[in-house]
Amino acid sequence: MLIKIKRQRDADSEPYWQSFACDADPEMTISALLDKLNYTDDLYDTEGKPAPRIRWECSCQQKMCGACAMVINGIPRLACATFLRDIKGGELTLEPLSKFPVIADLIVDRSIIEENLHRARAYLGEYKGIGEKSFPQLYSVAKCLKCGLCLEACPNYIRGENFFGALFANEMYLLSLQSADRGEELRKEYARHFAGGCSKVLSCVEVCPMGIDTLASMAKLNRPGRAGRR
Repeated sequence: MLIKIKRQRDADSEPYWQSFACDADPEMTISALLDKLNYTDDLYDTEGKPAPRIRWECSCQQKMCGACAMVINGIPRLACATFLRDIKGGELTLEPLSKFPVIADLIVDRSIIEENLHRARAYLGEYKGIGEKSFPQLYSVAKCLKCGLCLEACPNYIRGENFFGALFANEMYLLSLQSADRGEELRKEYARHFAGGCSKVLSCVEVCPMGIDTLASMAKLNRPGRAGRR
């Protein structure tokens, strides 16, 4: 397989493309393939030139942390959950997420996600119990990895602007539903940083590795006075 990787030495360097060839089993994940390339004694590109080890981020390797988010053949995906059998043709292209500053190679700085939540004062407050009817959506939303794939796919999200994206909408639903004293405030933050800027393309739903139904969160938050009820 031919692997083309968009590389960058550090945050201040210009990006460049580098290609590698590797024998790979179709049952391997992209994560496993990157490990195979990096764990060779010496890494050479397709032109026979020595190459530095490929820098990318991972932790659990089990679709539980979201650290290995990247753009794989033009689609935002998790490297640990994407298999070579899913790749059409004999060429694989890997790029860092474009909506975040690049640190090095495929590693990006996603701290803006937490900064936006902090900016919107996204915390629970006094907890209140909820009815069982809300459990399925609440459980779904709670699985959010904050990986940033939804922001990468979203045509409305631009770093540094007022629209915070799907993961923010889901977080506001999760918090407002369980908050006894901050529900209305959280709903206002949802309206300020999401509701007015979403064009409902729903590309966020298509790329979410956890299958979170953001549309359901939106529907509940858009109903006046309903999000905090049992």
